[in-house]
Amino acid sequence: MSEIQGIVIKSTGSSVIVRLPDKQRIICRLKGTFRIKGIRTTNPLAVGDKVVIQMKQDGSGLITEILERQNYIIRKATKLSKSSQIIASNLDQAILIATLAFPKTSTGFIDRFLVTSEAYHIPAVVVFNKFDLYDTETAGLLFTLIDIYSDAGYPSHEVSAITGEGLDWLEEIMKDKISLLAGHSGVGKSTLVNALEPGLVIKTREISTYSGKGQHITTFTEMHELSFGAMIIDTPGIREFGLIDFEKTEVAERFPEMRRYMYDCRYHNCTHTHEPGCAVKEALKNNLISKSRYENYLKIYNGEGWDEKEWD
Repeated sequence: MSEIQGIVIKSTGSSVIVRLPDKQRIICRLKGTFRIKGIRTTNPLAVGDKVVIQMKQDGSGLITEILERQNYIIRKATKLSKSSQIIASNLDQAILIATLAFPKTSTGFIDRFLVTSEAYHIPAVVVFNKFDLYDTETAGLLFTLIDIYSDAGYPSHEVSAITGEGLDWLEEIMKDKISLLAGHSGVGKSTLVNALEPGLVIKTREISTYSGKGQHITTFTEMHELSFGAMIIDTPGIREFGLIDFEKTEVAERFPEMRRYMYDCRYHNCTHTHEPGCAVKEALKNNLISKSRYENYLKIYNGEGWDEKEWD
């Protein structure tokens, strides 16, 4: 049997679909049991994995090797489980779709997403959708947040899948890259993708009028190829997404704007909470670090705000 490399574009648990260099899609299964070194996971394979497959006579494939991952991003498998689930791997960037209304995405959620992306060495982008629905007050808050996240080092922009606002910017930032799309259910991930690529049919569902939250549509993580050279990975609505067994001492390093100043602190083990001579708190005082970002740092540092209710 001949061997060829490909990339996993969909995984349903029992089988996966692998895209070959000639864009042919092959249904594959794993050969034996694979264990990924250093990660206790419920799924040995993830969308984005580069694999070696053996072609079988019936046209299907047998995955014989999972190539080393450039990066990956995970979430807890279940509330009580110590295992994790790999959402996707080998990403060029993670794009968080957020909304300030219908439904509202908290800055706490945004900052935990960004901290997680930093921890797994994945560049992040923040996209604020549904700009067409914002009143003057909400729009003012939006542009303040765009300034905060842009100053921290994250490309950020307002968009509207309905009016087309910002879609050119989004297309350009996605071009020739593999991007993970993430966010609360109902923020319009699928609607945005359909606006960028009208020929690509991704199911959408309206916001629940009872709860005001999005209703889950995507059930399996899947990679889609867009006509302008982008590859996107659409994910189910996030419930238990975040760091697994993170060290408190590492949290400040996951905030780029804090990282700029922390090495000037008087104490090398400064927690940036109460110590004298803290360069981070001095930067905060001088408005070089936003108050909301710093407050969310404290919540993450103290282990607050990782519950499912706030994330769903």
